Amino acid sequence: MSASSDQIRQSQLASWEKFSAGWKKWDDYMTGWMAPFGDAMIQQAKIGEAAQVLDIASGTGEPGLSAAARVPHGGVTLTDLSPNMLAVATDKAHHRGLTNVKTVVSDAASLPFEDGSFDAVLCRFGYIFFPDMAAAAAEHVRLGRSGARICAAVWAEPGKNQWATTIMSAIARHVDVPQAPAGAPGLFRCAAPGLMSELFSGAGLLDVGEIEVSAVMHHESPESYWELMSDVAAPVVASLAGVDASTVAKIRAEVLEAVLPGTHDGAVDFSAGATIVVGTVG
Repeated sequence: MSASSDQIRQSQLASWEKFSAGWKKWDDYMTGWMAPFGDAMIQQAKIGEAAQVLDIASGTGEPGLSAAARVPHGGVTLTDLSPNMLAVATDKAHHRGLTNVKTVVSDAASLPFEDGSFDAVLCRFGYIFFPDMAAAAAEHVRLGRSGARICAAVWAEPGKNQWATTIMSAIARHVDVPQAPAGAPGLFRCAAPGLMSELFSGAGLLDVGEIEVSAVMHHESPESYWELMSDVAAPVVASLAGVDASTVAKIRAEVLEAVLPGTHDGAVDFSAGATIVVGTVG
């Protein structure tokens, strides 16, 4: 792994360890609003009741824990860079009575499993952060048995993701956010049509296809939206780090004002769209 990739990995690890408290606070909410994406992945992965499933960049456990409930005679392995995030996943598995789940702290491009260990490999919103997507894809294919389905979700273009663009647009008006190089890790890095299909085909997967999935982020108030994004959204937290309190207050006021026209009975909805890509191991 190159030095630059290692630096990215270490920075991401520090961030997710820090974010784990916020994700635990909002976990029920996040599990609910992101469920359509995980459910679509599980469906595309064609997971049987005795399947061995790997969930990469699992964070606090989804969609792996949902998959575990569907494999009573199989098992699910959750992996992530962050021990703190996986600790939340372990607690959730315990509370749900899921005994067929284990966690492994690991880099997504260097996983400690034998070739052909899994019947399905899932990765929800992980590829957008991987330093080397091609290396990660090759690793995930290595771990699938013949006929295994490899399935990932990535965010679609900004226009389909109002939940992210609303707050980031306001931040950009007040904070000098460095422009990331083309292809660098970021929220919409994988949004270009066909990019993920090309990546999966290049990794040797067969019958590669994509589907579009949409969801709605619902909040009972604009203030709830601001609080959530300030707690768990990596680009928001990174952009606001070190910004003085008065500027943060101005940004917050702008966000709330921008949201108000779309409210109904005080509540507000935001669009969310993702691409689900799937391929089969030969």
